Amino acid sequence: MERVFEVLAEPNRRRILDVLRRGEQPVGELVDRLGVSQPAVSKHLRTLREAGLVESRSQAQRRLYRLRTEPLRDLDAWLEPYRMLWESRLDDLERHLSAMDDDHRNEESARSPDGD
Repeated sequence: MERVFEVLAEPNRRRILDVLRRGEQPVGELVDRLGVSQPAVSKHLRTLREAGLVESRSQAQRRLYRLRTEPLRDLDAWLEPYRMLWESRLDDLERHLSAMDDDHRNEESARSPDGD
């Protein structure tokens, strides 16, 4: 999993995965969408392939690349306890803001002459 973190640290590799999330793509399409040179895209694809994040197949004269989700599932499983911690913090914040809103409404009702 450390290798996956290392590979995903590079922004262009994450952008490649974002494009491949929509489906299989040839290198030329990735070059066009990313605005990065073909040699750079090929280098990133090789790194992503070595990390198991993408796979390729030949179709006539082209190589088509697609996303492999297995390494991302491992990453997601590792992140789950942190996500739960974050969601817990957001729930706490939501309760706090709701209580503040209730207090504010109560103060406004107390100030109005007819209680509205």
